[in-house]
Amino acid sequence: MSRIVTEQPNPVAGVFDPLWNEILEVGRHRGTGGYRRYAWSDADLTLRDWFAGAAASRSMQLDTDRNGNLWAWWLPRGWIGSPRGAFVTGSHLDSVPDGGAYDGPLGVVCAFAAVDLLRARGFEPAVPIGVVAFSDEEGARFGVACIGSQLSTGALAPERALGLRDNDGITLAEALTHAGRTPEHLGPDPELISRIRIFVELHIEQGRLLDRIDRPLAVASSIWPHGRWEFVFDGEANHAGATHLADRRDPMLAFAATVRSARTVAERQNAVATFAKVLVSPNGTNAIAARIRAWLDARAADQHTLDALLADITDLARQHAAEDRITLDIHTESVTPIVEFPQPPREALQQALAHYGEIPIVPTAAGHDAGILSSHVPTGMIFVRNPTGISHSPKEFATPEDCRLGATALADVIMAQCK
Repeated sequence: MSRIVTEQPNPVAGVFDPLWNEILEVGRHRGTGGYRRYAWSDADLTLRDWFAGAAASRSMQLDTDRNGNLWAWWLPRGWIGSPRGAFVTGSHLDSVPDGGAYDGPLGVVCAFAAVDLLRARGFEPAVPIGVVAFSDEEGARFGVACIGSQLSTGALAPERALGLRDNDGITLAEALTHAGRTPEHLGPDPELISRIRIFVELHIEQGRLLDRIDRPLAVASSIWPHGRWEFVFDGEANHAGATHLADRRDPMLAFAATVRSARTVAERQNAVATFAKVLVSPNGTNAIAARIRAWLDARAADQHTLDALLADITDLARQHAAEDRITLDIHTESVTPIVEFPQPPREALQQALAHYGEIPIVPTAAGHDAGILSSHVPTGMIFVRNPTGISHSPKEFATPEDCRLGATALADVIMAQCK
C-alpha cells in the first residue's frame, strides 16, 4: 500500500512571506515595475503605517523619534523604563527612483520575521530588542543620503537638513509639516543612540560576489568612502536653429565631456564615478540650455583615492567649462568617510552563523545607515545573496529561499546576543 506524503509547511515562509506580501505593491509604478517610495511621500507614509501596524500586532512598543525614525521595541518580561543595552536591527523603507523591492525593506521585514521566529521558539530575551526603520536613507528626494541616521548622530545639522529642497522646490521642512511632523524637533538624539548596545543591518547584496562563490550569506568588512557633489554648468539660452555654432555658450558640451572624463578617471584609479541625476533649464527641444545641474556620485576604496578622484574630475570639468566659455560651480552635498566594521561584532556574527557553513567577509561600495551609526555604537551587516547582481533597479532580486534564510539567520544572531 502506497503512503501519501504531504508537503510540510515551511515555518519561516509562514512568518516572512505574509509580511513581504503586505508591502509588495506599496509605491510600485505600474509602467516601470520599480518603486517610488520617496521620503515623506504618500507611499512612505503608507509604509510608516504598515510599520506601526506590524509593531502593534506583535505587542511591541512603538516610538517615532525626533527625526522621524521608527522604532519597535520587544522588551523583556517585567522590564521597567526606557530600552537600554538593546540589540537593534532593521534598515529603511524608502527607495531610489524606480528602485527594487529589496534594498532596505528586506532588512525591516526580516527583522519582524525574526521576532516571530524567536517567539515561536519560546525565546525570552534578556535585553530589549529593537526593530528600526530609518528615515530617508536613499536621499532620493532631498539629495542627502541617510538623513534620519545622520540627524540622530549629529552628522547632519538640522538647519541644513530643513533647507534641503526636492526637484519641485519643496523643502524638507515643508514636507515634514505636510506629513504632520514638527520640523523644529529635528536634531541630534544622543539619548536614543545610547540605548543601543549593538546594531546589525541585514541587506541585499549590491553586487554578485555571493552568487559567484555560491554562498547565500556574508558579513560586511567595510564600506567605501563616498560622496555627492552638485555641478552647476551655466551657459546662455538661445535658439537651437538660428544660433551659429561659434556664438553658442552651450553648457551641455562641458557637461557631456565631464561625464566621459569622470568615467576615464575612475577607471584609472580603480574607483567609481557616476553622473545620473541631471536637471536641464529651460529643457526645450529647440532651445540651447542655459543651465545644467548635475550630481556626481563618487566612491573609492580609501579616502586618499576618493580625494584624488574628485580633484581630477573637478580640474577636468573646469577645463571643459573654460573651453566652452561657460561658468562652473561645484557644491559638496555630502561626504561619508570609510567605515571599518569592528572586529568583535564581525566575529560574533560569524560565530552565530557558523552552522550555515563558510560565511565570507566582504567590503561594499554602497552606503548604509549602519555606516553612519558605526562611529557611535558597535555595528555589523549581514548580506543576502543577489543572483542578478543588480541593485537600485526593478531587476534587483533575491530568491524567496535566501530571504527566508536571512530572516532565520537574523533570528539566530539575536538569540545568541540576547539570551
